[in-house]
Amino acid sequence: MRSAAAAPPAPPLRLLLLLFATFYTFDVVAAAAGDSTAGENPFTPKGYVMRYWKKQISNDLPKPEFLLKKASPLNAAQYAAFSKLADQNLLSTQLPDFCSKANLLCFPDLSPSLEKHDGNVNFASYSNKNFTNYGTDRLGGTDSFKNYSDGENVPLDSFRRYSRDSTGHNDKFTSYATDANVVDQSFNTYGTSATGGKGQFDNYNSQVNVPNLRFTAYSDNSNGRQQSFTQYTDEANAGDQRFTSYGKNGNGAANEFTSYGKDSNVMGSTFNNYGESGNGANDTFTSYGTNTNVPENNFKNYGSQGNAATDTFKNYRDQSNVGDDSFDSYGKNSNAAKIDFVNYGQSFNEGTDKFTGYGKDSTGPSVGFKIYGVNNTFKEYNKKGVTFARYINDSSSSLEASLAAKGKMVNKWVEPGKFFRESMLKTDTIMPMPDIRDKMPKRSFLPRVIVSKLPFSTSKLGDLKKLFHTEDNSSMTSMITDALGECERVPSPGETKRCVASIEDMIDFATSVLGRNVAVRSTETTKGSNGKIMLGQVKGINGGKVTKSVSCHQSLYPYLLYYCHSVPKVRVYEADILDPKSKAKINHGVAICHLDTSSWSPGHGAFIALGSGPGKIEVCHWIFENDMTWTIAD
Repeated sequence: MRSAAAAPPAPPLRLLLLLFATFYTFDVVAAAAGDSTAGENPFTPKGYVMRYWKKQISNDLPKPEFLLKKASPLNAAQYAAFSKLADQNLLSTQLPDFCSKANLLCFPDLSPSLEKHDGNVNFASYSNKNFTNYGTDRLGGTDSFKNYSDGENVPLDSFRRYSRDSTGHNDKFTSYATDANVVDQSFNTYGTSATGGKGQFDNYNSQVNVPNLRFTAYSDNSNGRQQSFTQYTDEANAGDQRFTSYGKNGNGAANEFTSYGKDSNVMGSTFNNYGESGNGANDTFTSYGTNTNVPENNFKNYGSQGNAATDTFKNYRDQSNVGDDSFDSYGKNSNAAKIDFVNYGQSFNEGTDKFTGYGKDSTGPSVGFKIYGVNNTFKEYNKKGVTFARYINDSSSSLEASLAAKGKMVNKWVEPGKFFRESMLKTDTIMPMPDIRDKMPKRSFLPRVIVSKLPFSTSKLGDLKKLFHTEDNSSMTSMITDALGECERVPSPGETKRCVASIEDMIDFATSVLGRNVAVRSTETTKGSNGKIMLGQVKGINGGKVTKSVSCHQSLYPYLLYYCHSVPKVRVYEADILDPKSKAKINHGVAICHLDTSSWSPGHGAFIALGSGPGKIEVCHWIFENDMTWTIAD
């Protein structure tokens, strides 16, 4: 007799042969079609995508290799295991393993570093550390951070109780996180209750993408400590910096911001309770936000209840594009404050400056505005002791004319060739090509079975933060909320939109708009970027007629997420891209022309680059690397 513990009988030979025949047929058919995924296990996420593609799309056109490479890399066993964890709402317990195997963008879980360093320390090529109680009670000496987190993807650094209660101790950050991507760094109780010494930040976070930098209780209760920020977040892109309770209750503190945020794009800076209740503070902002694009700076309770403070703004937001600055209760209840604005806000596209409760209830303030920009609002402002010299408060002033005469009206933030007119799309045209390289972190789609079980809405933000091990003020939380906000945004007039986190969802959306006979088009490579190109043969899709299309653009999110939308009245073109000197073909580009721009903002980069305004011209642009447009197949 067979015992109860015996193994179950082997599957019938007929079943094994049937399974083998199924897999063999799948592989042969795929290979015959020239499919690069021939041999893919049909039980993997990529294998399922292949079957779904064949089922939902009616033509046999070659499948886009660049898109298929973004399918989830999970094998069959991993797919089953993580699907089960998702069912049980337990993915967060295995997050590092899940992120690694599924190729997601996740922050490392940092445990507190209790390392002790005797004497002076020089950190070079160092990253991803949580410094706790570092430099506390240090007497003299210098700690130097050089080439720290440079060029890294998602560096995460935390400094807690750094140099607290130190005396004459210097901290120097040189080339910190330069050229890094999605940076998250925080300084909590940095230099608190320190006496003397200097904190120096040189070339800090230059050329980084999506930084999130936080300074909390920085130099609070310090005595005579000097802080210097030089080349801080220069040429950075789309991030936020927050200074909260910076220098509170400090005595004789000197803070200098030189070349802060210069040449940055869409950066936000917030100063809350900066220098509050300080004595004899001296803050200097030189070349702050110069040549920036759409900066947003908020000063709230800055220098509030301070005594004999001196704040100087030189070349503040000079030559920037648009931008919004808010000064709320700046210098409120202060005593003998001296505030000078020199060459403030000479933007070539006016932004908005709001002054609320500025210097309110202060005693003996001295405020001077020289060469101050346009479009400003002053509410509850202490007008005593305020002088205005060459104050420009008329948007029709000669500012634009004078800047134009100096050749400064060209907006560097609209890259040459990023937008162009439809008439340029013809053979032998020589034109600039923008940088079309994909600068997003490398990630993969999740299988639809898994992504359908994950929270995805602003109402579920708490669950998402738990899933991805993120805190309120982290880069990850900002990344998630920004993406969700765009996905939940009400469509523009005539727009049909959907955010997709799987190839199957993308197929469903594209076919719902265009039908099942569709093709995916994208510029083949990045060759020709940042240089002059010549157009060879140009072909209009659908015979060059107005057509429907679904364009999909990457969003920054832990897993690969695309914002797909269809807008009315477009024409799509394909063009051979040639080297203008040798006339050899170097690329094959795809361009889309928007014929109806009536709902676009007057400040849209296309109108800045090309002139005109909403609804008056058509606007064309190339499809960038890893973006795509779906059209009806020719």
